[in-house]
This record gives sequence, structure tokens and C-alpha cells, in this order.
Amino acid sequence: MSIATLWPWLLTALDLGLASWVTVHAVMRKRDTRAAIAWTGLAWLAPFVGSFAYCVLGINRIERKATKLGLSDALQKRSRFQPTQHDLQEAERSIRAFPNLAGLAELGAELSGKALTPGNGVDCLSDGDQTYPAMIEAIDGAKRSVGLLSYIFDSDRAGDAILQALVRAHRRGVEVRVLVDHVGARYSKASMVKRLKQEGIEAASFLPTRLLRLPVFANLRNHRKILVVDGHLGFTGGTNIREAHWLALDPAKPTQCLHFRLQGPVVAHLQEVFVTDWAFTTGEGLSGEAWFPDPERSGSVWARGIAHGPDEDFETLSKVIFAGLSVARDRVRIVTPYFLPDQRLNEGLAVAALRGIDVEVYIPSDNNMPIVNWAAAAQLGLIVQHGCRVFVTRPPFDHTKVMLVDSAWALIGSTNWDPRSLRLNFEFNVECYDSTLASALHKIIDRKAEGAREITLERLNARRFSTKLRDGMARLLSPYL
Repeated sequence: MSIATLWPWLLTALDLGLASWVTVHAVMRKRDTRAAIAWTGLAWLAPFVGSFAYCVLGINRIERKATKLGLSDALQKRSRFQPTQHDLQEAERSIRAFPNLAGLAELGAELSGKALTPGNGVDCLSDGDQTYPAMIEAIDGAKRSVGLLSYIFDSDRAGDAILQALVRAHRRGVEVRVLVDHVGARYSKASMVKRLKQEGIEAASFLPTRLLRLPVFANLRNHRKILVVDGHLGFTGGTNIREAHWLALDPAKPTQCLHFRLQGPVVAHLQEVFVTDWAFTTGEGLSGEAWFPDPERSGSVWARGIAHGPDEDFETLSKVIFAGLSVARDRVRIVTPYFLPDQRLNEGLAVAALRGIDVEVYIPSDNNMPIVNWAAAAQLGLIVQHGCRVFVTRPPFDHTKVMLVDSAWALIGSTNWDPRSLRLNFEFNVECYDSTLASALHKIIDRKAEGAREITLERLNARRFSTKLRDGMARLLSPYL
């Protein structure tokens, strides 16, 4: 038999071997039965393409447990905070007022491995107009350490302002470390990581995707936004570093957002995540008083940081969100730029509404990714028909990420309500128990509700056939959006 007649058989054997390997791997590793079935079907029905897609998108190759174990002494030394007798009395009063949240607090401890910390202060910062000046002021006041982690750090007017503050801190002798996601760092032409290194600042890219690493890690991104100064002052939320968020600069594509300044023991939770990600990326362990000083009390909020990612923290946030929906007594309010919840969360929203809970979801009318709005429209009927209310807010595009339950619990951070955030990205959120903070966030959402347009079931059903078809086709892509 000649090579000309043999190679089709060889290719067929190779494809069968790859499809068989995908089948075994998916059956043994995939936690979601539907995902295992889908990947197996794709591998058999799309020769080579299906197997290649599974290798690129379907396999989790991230394992950071060893990194955390290697940093265990540094992470545990300063992260423990013992509540006082007064704290315990306040907790008892809160449990009597909100008994439904006691179970939610226990679940958070089980999933995160961290206890709620009392004595925290949490300030809401609107857009880059409040966020960037506050971050620059904090960096300019740094005495020992600055750790910055961002998904996007653009070389633009906002990025330059943060860069100069970091340079000033570095020249004062402050230990500065900056970590930027490799994909997010490429949103602007001039690499901010390169510019930081040119200034002598220790900077690194999270999971570089060049050459052979592209098909391995391109789909697993670090979406966190964390800044910790001197181990005492922290910032987190949904705001990247780019001038689109700085509305006073009149950017070409203005983007609303909400960020948070934190003080108190919970800042150690932010620092732990930054230090772990930095060690995973660079191999350098950060420890000592410069990074983990003794905690200082600074408010009345009970808070806990919750890390989430495609490794040992897999689906932590989706479980917390589902639990929040389950324990709500009166009201649930959600603000998210991308709303593509999976079937479980859709059912959780629907069941909450059927229990008589006032469920409100706020999404932007002016989305920076129209295909996400199309995909969302295709499944909004699943929750609207059961009593959930969905509103589209006025422009500009709103990048805020907040969930409120009743008048005492808030989930703030970087996570969107989409498969990428809830399954693929590395994210960081903080759950907060405090009526005053919840009230402030409710007022912010009230302002977003002014002029918002409700998406009713009648409006969804009145869409043209071509629009419904477009939205339905976009929904098929929702796992990858």
C-alpha cells in the first residue's frame, strides 16, 4: 500500500484516537454532565476541530495549590483576627435581626476557608472620577509596600496618572509590585508592564499567551482588580485602569463603574490573593511586616474576601450567589454589565421571585459587547415569566458589579453574571454584612433605576422573528462570551 492510499487511514485513526481521548478526559474530569456530553459530541462530529477546541477551551491546566502551600506561613500569620466580646455581642444582635443570613455566613466560611472579620470600613467610589484620585492618594501615602493587580492597565491618561504615582512610590523606597493580566495588558498598544519595568518597578504579566502558550492558557484570565497599600488600605471592585472610566476626561467610550475602598482586617484577604497570584506568576514570595502588618480596626462592617477561579476555588462565587438567592426574605437587587447566568442561577432567580421576593436585575442598554445583550435577551424570558424584573439602564455603558440581599448583605467585586466570570476567570469579591453599607448601595441603585426601562415579557415576545433568531444564535455562544 502506497503512502498516497495510506494517509487517509492514518488521519482517520488519529482523529478516532483524539476523539476517544477527549471522551475519556471529559467523562472523568467534567463536573457538568451537559458539558461532558457537549464536548464529547463535538469531538466526534467535528473531526480534529472538536478535539483541538477541547484542548484549547475545555481543559483546566491551572493548579495553584502548591503556591498557596508554599506561602502558608506568610498568609496565615497576619490573616487571623480574633473578634472581641463586643464584636460577638453585635453579631448576636445582627443574627436576631437577620436570622436568614446566619446560614449564608457559615456557607461563606466553608467555601472560602476564611472567617468573617469585624471592624472594617467600606467606602463606595463612583467611576474613575472618585476611584483614581483615591488610589493615587493612597499610593502617594505609601510607606512600605504597594501591590497592584488589574485585568486592564492601559497606557492612556488614566494609566499614566497611576503610573506616575507608582514611580513616585518606587523612588521613595517603597516596595512596589504590579501584576497585569497578559490579555488585558494588550488592550492598549504601549505595554504598561514594559513601561513599569523601564522605570525600575517590579511588574509581570499573568499567564502570557505567546506562541505555544496561547492554546493552553488563552481562555483563563485574571479578571481581579486589587490594590493594597502598606497592608492596611485596599481597593477592589469592577474598575479597570483606563480613561474610559474617568468621565471628567470626556473619554470617547465613557464607562460607568463602582469601586470600593476598604480598611480593616479584611484588607489581609485582598493581600493574600495578590501575594498568591504574584508568587504563582513570578515565583517571588512576599511576606513580613511590609506586606502583612498587624490588622487595624476601621469601621462596623463584617466582611470576608472570596477568591474564585478555575482551580481549587472553582465555582465558589456561583455557590455564594445561589445561597444568597435562597436566603433572601424581601429583596434581591443585581447590577451587572453582562447577564448570562447558567440554568442553576436562572432557576434560583425564578424560585426567589416565586417565593415572593422582589428580584430586580439591572443591565446596561448601551453594552460594549452587543452580542452579550443579544444572548441575554434570548434567556430573559426564563426569569421574567416568573416575576423577576429586568431593567436596562441609561447610557453610558454601566460596568458596575453588585448584588444586594435584603437590607444587610452585599457582594461586591469583579465578577460578572456570565460563564466566563463564574467558571473561567480568576475573580475576587467581598461579602459584606452591614445595614449602613447596604443602604448606601441601595441608594446608588435607586439612582440607576431612574429612567431605566423595564423589559417585560410582552416586550420580549414582540421582537421580530429575525431578532429572536439572532438572539437565539448568540445564546449558543454564551459559554464563550
